[in-house]
Amino acid sequence: QMQLVESGGGLVQAGGSLRLSCAASGRTFSSYAMGWWRQAPGKEREFVAAISWNSGSTVYADSVKGRFTISRDNAKNTLYLQMSSLKTEDTAVYYCAVRIAYITWKSIDRAQFASWGQGTQVTVSS
Repeated sequence: QMQLVESGGGLVQAGGSLRLSCAASGRTFSSYAMGWWRQAPGKEREFVAAISWNSGSTVYADSVKGRFTISRDNAKNTLYLQMSSLKTEDTAVYYCAVRIAYITWKSIDRAQFASWGQGTQVTVSS
């Protein structure tokens, strides 16, 4: 079991930037693909981005493509999400998770992810 702790959320104006971090402990972080998801009030949790164990492959939701960048530092056991050009609709609790299984890299399903963190709130004001 991997333990994940997100940080870096906060209040930012539309058009601004934030960088989220996800610190991992427990199992070998560098062996696993990772991902970011988010959940807005009253909505289903939705996929944001994922990255392979060696950063060789990434995949993004269409809603964040070109604005968000997922990255990782295996030496620091940390996953990142750089968010730019933020919009009010990006307001949500952001979660990191381990991608434990997949058949096709770009085919995303919530059931592929486990060991969810507690989340960090991102609020984008207009």
